[in-house]
Amino acid sequence: MRVVIMTAGSRGDVAPYTGLGAGLVRSGHEVTLATHGLFEPLTAGSGVRFHPTPVDPLAVSHSDRGRSLHASTTGLGKLLRAASMARSAAEEMTDALVQAARGADVVLAAGAVAPLGAAIAEGLRLPSLGLFLQPQHPTREFGAPMLGGRSLGSVGNRLGGLAVTTAVDRVFTRALRRLRTRHGMTLRGGPVASRRAHERALWPVLHGFSEQVVPRPRDWRPGLEIAGYWWPHDTRELPRDVEEFLAAGPAPVFVGLGSATVPDPQRLSGEIVRALRTAGLRGVVQQGWAGLAARTDEVITVGDVPHALLFPRMAAVVHHAGAGTTAAVLRAGVPSVPVPVQFDAGFWAARLIALGTAPCAVPLRRLTADALAPALRRAVSDPGHRGRAQDLARRLAEEDGVAPVLTALDRLTS
Repeated sequence: MRVVIMTAGSRGDVAPYTGLGAGLVRSGHEVTLATHGLFEPLTAGSGVRFHPTPVDPLAVSHSDRGRSLHASTTGLGKLLRAASMARSAAEEMTDALVQAARGADVVLAAGAVAPLGAAIAEGLRLPSLGLFLQPQHPTREFGAPMLGGRSLGSVGNRLGGLAVTTAVDRVFTRALRRLRTRHGMTLRGGPVASRRAHERALWPVLHGFSEQVVPRPRDWRPGLEIAGYWWPHDTRELPRDVEEFLAAGPAPVFVGLGSATVPDPQRLSGEIVRALRTAGLRGVVQQGWAGLAARTDEVITVGDVPHALLFPRMAAVVHHAGAGTTAAVLRAGVPSVPVPVQFDAGFWAARLIALGTAPCAVPLRRLTADALAPALRRAVSDPGHRGRAQDLARRLAEEDGVAPVLTALDRLTS
């Protein structure tokens, strides 16, 4: 079967689909990943084909509009600004996604592009399903993850989820219009009508996380299922200087913010170094999109390194609580200190604390040496955090997130 997986966003929005795609390839499918050209190296050696789409998310994050997200303090404010930025990007990616889907047998659409992917599949008369990394459908059981996840009560939670859905729908208005005018596709209506039609038809969506981390909401409709984690494909080794640093002393703490950007990376890097020194810990600081940098006898700065090899050798991991990095931390079985930045990060941070694998969160806007140092001490010194993290990692290792997708594909095309 010829399968195209569509996604967009940062590395964490792409990497899990390389592992899923590799699993589908091993089962005999021909898989193409359609996403930003920046991420083509992630598919190396996986057997997954790559179809580049325009838009450089790294450049966007460092643009004036990308940096303007720092000016929004509320979850809704950030979401509306991000939706405005995403609107033109979605339209720009449309032609490449249509090209990727032509000749395919089925479209698998990530949450970031689900309305557009489903519409393209509809226009080409192809079956489709969603592959989400966050629980995006409204529920009464927890607050909307993209608004930070804070509970507003059962009614407020559901209303917040509906508000997010409305904001996402508006992102794709121009893109769907382009499908009609440029590609001659016949669609059922705009993004709102299309989504409602898919909901009535119980459009299948599989979620790439574990029920041991986020139990399936009891008020979700049929067709919304949790598959388990899709671990990224990555065959790289750790750089020699990193191996030498790890061998030269006790297990360090990893500090990285992934694809998040910060207004003053130099100041933040200094606070991180002071926190590590105060806590008496060595550190591995990842440069990331934030541009962090620190080098002392006890701290090393690294670039893009395989989390699956590095994290299990850490005393703890300080991270931005994105879906992908949170998954990597849980897989490694180490305690962590989440530093939620925006969108769903607050939701994942709260899950780690509830699971007992993290002592607390230190939001980015409050990250100082005085705040981070005691959190690091708690994460490293309390054996309960590591014990619970290791137990959960063992249970996650027994799950197979690819198998439910294979079953759904068989059901979709039978």
